Amino acid sequence: MAWIKSIARADAKGKLQPTEVVAVVKVFDTANATSIVQIDTHGSDDRENPGKQSQTIQFGEEAAKQLFEIFRETYGFK
Repeated sequence: MAWIKSIARADAKGKLQPTEVVAVVKVFDTANATSIVQIDTHGSDDRENPGKQSQTIQFGEEAAKQLFEIFRETYGFK
């Protein structure tokens, strides 16, 4: 599990990962009323335990803004 504190765009080449998984998004507030968006990925059909939660990342507001800006620039979101 990881709580993402900041996101920066890297000018580097990448490649599409061959494994497809399902993700579930949870939204909750911490004890001090900070809103958190959590994305859990679940194992692919080829894994020993298909569908089992495998990775979790959490975003606070600042990291979410940074990621949204990247999505906006890439996909034209408004």
